[in-house]
Amino acid sequence: MKNGRSLVALATELERQLASKRDMIVPTGLMHHETAADGSTRIRVETPDGMKTYPTTELFRRQVADKLKIPFAYFERMRNEQAPLLDRNVDTWLHHEPELRMVRTLDGQARAFLSDRYRRLDNYDLCEHVLPMLQRLPDARFESTELTPTRLYLKVVTPRVQIEIQPGDIVQAGVVISNSEVGQGTLSVQPLVYRLICRNGLIAADRAMRKTHVGRMSDASSDEVTVFRDDTLQAEDKAFFLKVRDVVEAAVSEATFQQIAEKMRRTMGIRLKGDPVRTIEVVGTRYLLNEGERSGLLRHLIEGGDLSAYGLVNAVTHFAQDVDDYDRATEFEALGGRLLEQSKAEWDTLAEAA
Repeated sequence: MKNGRSLVALATELERQLASKRDMIVPTGLMHHETAADGSTRIRVETPDGMKTYPTTELFRRQVADKLKIPFAYFERMRNEQAPLLDRNVDTWLHHEPELRMVRTLDGQARAFLSDRYRRLDNYDLCEHVLPMLQRLPDARFESTELTPTRLYLKVVTPRVQIEIQPGDIVQAGVVISNSEVGQGTLSVQPLVYRLICRNGLIAADRAMRKTHVGRMSDASSDEVTVFRDDTLQAEDKAFFLKVRDVVEAAVSEATFQQIAEKMRRTMGIRLKGDPVRTIEVVGTRYLLNEGERSGLLRHLIEGGDLSAYGLVNAVTHFAQDVDDYDRATEFEALGGRLLEQSKAEWDTLAEAA
């Protein structure tokens, strides 16, 4: 499993970010896009206190381009080669059909450009509610936690629930909770399988809970900027966090873990009879992997010496430890779970690849 930061370091950063966040509901008619000579971009917002300027992140640019239906490759070409054209395009479309948008800022940067109906489930509030329940799991071990620019991850293992898949191959039950404050995915709670022999983590696809960030329309003005105060940023839905607790308990239950372990055992009986190189090519095409990722999977499959579906699943989750980007590494842990859910026909395609 990919290592992240310590729980103490995570808590410290969450507290720091809490003091630096600012959310606004902004009529797009009051927004202006500017591109500097060095290619950096910023958004200027007309507020009752005067014009405020915020440098923008790449994600903010992507979300603006997507909302305005400007292909991002063309957006970036204008940014690098025709900055005045980019600013004119963005401002034209922002003002052509005025609407309310949520602008989320952190450390003085505009980091997200979202719908005004975006339901804020913030990382600090989430951790305040779920960390105590995770710490109450029997012998809970925070195997990996991380806060990336786009997501929060909490990966916890409880050794009280474990199974020997085959002699000497022990897996333990766990849970992974992830959340995005910037529109890059739902809040999710999913079962986690931790393999002791190689410290692989597999995120199971079944019994998952997902909460979309969509809420009621905000009580914001259509002709001025509305800034969210600290008291309005507190969690609104205690019943939701009670549901999170229930799903966490279900994720690490003996019944859930037995079901996942049985799926893992079934993959042992599926032999990869074809060319391993071709098998990885099929996986790469099916799951949109780049050439470097395909090479890494092939290396782990061969080094593992297990040319079975189980060996392939473990190659995928083991490769996650090699991936520099934590978000992408977690996607490979989830890919291991997706492979477990493949149909017989899908496994046959991989097993017979030649």
